[in-house]
This record gives sequence, C-alpha cells and structure tokens, in this order.
Amino acid sequence: MVKIFTAYANKFLILNSDKVPCALGKGGVIAADDKREGDLCSPVGVWRLKYIFYRPDRLKAPDTVIPVRPLSPDDGWCDDPTHPDYNRHVTLPFEASHEKLWREDHIYDLIGVMGHNDDPPVAGLGSAIFLHLARENYTGTEGCVALSPDHLLALLHEADEDTRIEITADTID
Repeated sequence: MVKIFTAYANKFLILNSDKVPCALGKGGVIAADDKREGDLCSPVGVWRLKYIFYRPDRLKAPDTVIPVRPLSPDDGWCDDPTHPDYNRHVTLPFEASHEKLWREDHIYDLIGVMGHNDDPPVAGLGSAIFLHLARENYTGTEGCVALSPDHLLALLHEADEDTRIEITADTID
C-alpha cells in the first residue's frame, strides 16, 4: 500500500493523523510543468521518496527501510541545466554549478531525495527538490519540503519503499 504524506500550500504536512508545520518554497507552490530552475517554488505533484542521505558526524543513521547513504564532504548535486549531470548526485570538486550537500548549517544533515524531474531530468525544470530539515521558524526553502528533526525522523520511521511525498496547492484548516 502506498503511503502518502501531503504537504499543503499553507505550510502544513499530514504526518499520520497529525498536522505538523513544514516549510515550502519561498515562492510558494507551482504546477510541476511550470517549475523552473531557481524559481524558489515547490512543485505540485506526488513524488517518490527514493533514498536518504544523513550526515554521520552529526546524526546516527535514521530508522527507516528507505535506502540510507552517509554524506561526505565531497557530495554535491548538479543544478546546471546545461550539464549532462543536471539534477543528479555528483562528486566534488565538480566543474558545473552545483549545491554542496555537506553544509555548515544543519538543514542537509538529513535529506530525503524525491523523484522530481529525474526520469530523465529535463533541463531547467528544477533540481534538488528534497525533503530536509527546516530552518528555525520554518523560513522558506529553495523549493523543497522541510520539517523539524523530530517530524522528519518520524516520517522516515513510517516510510517504506512505496512512500510518496505529495505537494499540493490546496490548503488545510
């Protein structure tokens, strides 16, 4: 049975039967077909939770059946639409534009890689749409879904290989 965790446009996510705060894109949500690299919007759709990165010097591996990979300082993600590795995990140093996954802040200490624009990636339709840790006060993301550490760990504990993260333009009371 497919488990779906839904993130609503008014920045709440349904986790089991609880409504918990989440952060979404600074630009709000947008139809996936209209998503563009750098638009700061979260793409509406239902995205498979493919695998998890965690930072082993700060956290232990999460309790989940989703495949888990430890991060290292040479992990990155290509966000250059002109590069053949666009929207793919890359090893640093990397010549094209990319995000560093090993960060000084804590938002990427735990990352769920979602299956947005990846099969195959279409240049310019958005990269690095992750499920990750929220900043203090749940300030907006670059297009990802972000949760508190406790809520993200609880979601991963409940997740299985069929888990999906839904981003919707709907709101919830």
